[in-house]
Amino acid sequence: MDRNDWYTAQELAGLPGLPTTERGIRKLASSSSWNGRKRGSSKAIEYPIESFPIEARVALLKKAENIKIGEKFYKVKKSSIEFYCRESLWQHWNNASNRQREKARAKCEAVMAVAGLIDSGIDTLTAFDSVGKALHIAPASVRRWYYLARPFDRTDWLAALVGKHGRNLSTRKKKEAECSPDAWDFLLADYLRPEQPALRTCYARLKEAATAHGWTIPSLSSLRRKLEREVPTEQMVLLREGEHALMQLYPAQERSVLELDAMEWINGDGYQHNVFVRWFNGEVIRPKTWVWQDIRSRKILGWRTDVSENSDSIRLALADVVGQYGIPKHITIDNTRAAANKWMTGGVPNRYRFKVKEDDPKGIIPLLGIKLHWTSVLFGQGHGQAKPVERAFSHGGLCEVVDKHPLLAGAYTGASPMAKPDNYGERVVEARVFLKALAEGIAFWNRRPGRDTEVCRGILSFDAAFEQSYQESAVRKATAEQRHLLLLPSEAVTVNSGTFTLKAGGKLQNRENRYYNEQLLGVKPNKIVVRFDPAQLHASVLCYTLDGRFICEAACIEKAGFGDTQAAREHHRNRTRFVKRTKEATAAQRRMTALEVAERMPDTLPPEPPESRVVEICRPAGNTVRREWAEEQPETGYDHAFENAVACLHEQQQKNNLGV
Repeated sequence: MDRNDWYTAQELAGLPGLPTTERGIRKLASSSSWNGRKRGSSKAIEYPIESFPIEARVALLKKAENIKIGEKFYKVKKSSIEFYCRESLWQHWNNASNRQREKARAKCEAVMAVAGLIDSGIDTLTAFDSVGKALHIAPASVRRWYYLARPFDRTDWLAALVGKHGRNLSTRKKKEAECSPDAWDFLLADYLRPEQPALRTCYARLKEAATAHGWTIPSLSSLRRKLEREVPTEQMVLLREGEHALMQLYPAQERSVLELDAMEWINGDGYQHNVFVRWFNGEVIRPKTWVWQDIRSRKILGWRTDVSENSDSIRLALADVVGQYGIPKHITIDNTRAAANKWMTGGVPNRYRFKVKEDDPKGIIPLLGIKLHWTSVLFGQGHGQAKPVERAFSHGGLCEVVDKHPLLAGAYTGASPMAKPDNYGERVVEARVFLKALAEGIAFWNRRPGRDTEVCRGILSFDAAFEQSYQESAVRKATAEQRHLLLLPSEAVTVNSGTFTLKAGGKLQNRENRYYNEQLLGVKPNKIVVRFDPAQLHASVLCYTLDGRFICEAACIEKAGFGDTQAAREHHRNRTRFVKRTKEATAAQRRMTALEVAERMPDTLPPEPPESRVVEICRPAGNTVRREWAEEQPETGYDHAFENAVACLHEQQQKNNLGV
């Protein structure tokens, strides 16, 4: 038996069918009565291969270079490809083109046929010729494919037969046109700029620089392929288009709205119409509409139109929504100057608009208990994907159903200066006509069936989807006071002698309105919140504390002319009434006169004179008298008790003497 047929416990550990440790091998050898012997002069014990399980014998024979069969040794020929990475092989298959894969399938079919013929006992040359004639392929090609695939496992033949075009990086670089490193750097610095110059122009500058510096440059098409190959798309977008464009390469997040109820969450934004309208003041403008939309159903709930996006249109549109459908739980808007004004969002900690003061009044949205959400600003620009209402302004939205309405024919301006219609400027519509077209267009937008959204499922309209959920939703209804708050914006003013001044609404002619109420006299602190209707500033306004508690209703005091005697008499009459009314209220408040107060006061007794404890002592000193002051010691109970004790003792002694 050859030495290669004997193995130690260390060599056997971990083989198939055997323990994984040397101790386990020795324990198994002892229990199985293996015939062991010492290996040479060492202390190691080796065991014969006949004692091992069949799995271990196979593993040992695969490792052996020579195998003894009978009395003769046979050398085992090693495969030229003993190990290969299957993942890398199939990765090359994934990177191959469809044409390369079709060629690999044809090659694999021929190789499989050759292998089948050889397995059936046909010699290789006959197999090559037979398969070549049957498939109309040259036998030499069949032979080359067969020997190319044979070192690999049969299951990997398809991937192994894919063409190696471009697999070797060094081979591919040899085929590339030569380009000087300085020329390549010059092109990168010129082309990858925010100005986004054309590659053809950059190549023209590169040719002039190459002539001056002696650079070697390839053709324009070669440089274009080199750019696509060596500069990743995301890096090219970042350097030429900026961070915001790079951010847009990242896939958008898909958010589900099925867990929301109708009127649980709304969002709003402004839309600039592409229509010439003569507004109520006679000015020709392109009006802007603020839109509130339900996020679940995508229905447009309310809207108001004005000359620009301002707090009044946002507030009035929200008043329409709350008055008709109820108070939502969440609102999402942009952090713009109009949407994030103090009248609407004052008191929200993360408003990030205007100067935040401690005495700022609470805005309407926080007062109604609505949680406000701001849209994100990513890399310097707004993130329109955060609001579903943005989709209502894009292609097929309000531009189609409102701006291109038949009532507005001839007034459409086009979405951009480059998209003006042929009848641009032909007509200017009146404001009332535009508002009618706006109402009809939004109603058409809401009732149109077959909407492709998560809730509508390509079947329902926005109106139908909203009604289904709204009937089963618990929505807070607004009280009369809450609706009153929505109709009146708020402003913090300073009270002086019961009067205050409002600057809102009088800026066109630089005028102010002054308001007064007796209950504001002596109010602390001297700042209050005034809620008013901009269309009725000459009527009364409502006064609240800074934390939202109602105080009173103040009336507007109009300015009078300098020589207006009638206004002076009216003012004197009102002042006299105020004084008289105050006197009557004061008399009613004083239920007790001063004489009654004096009668009920307790009698005042003269106080006892204080006892002096200092005695003046006069002593003659020559022909003068010296005055000394001595503090009189008060008698205490201790002195009196001592005198009584002495008297009792003296009396007892006399009795004792008489008894003797």
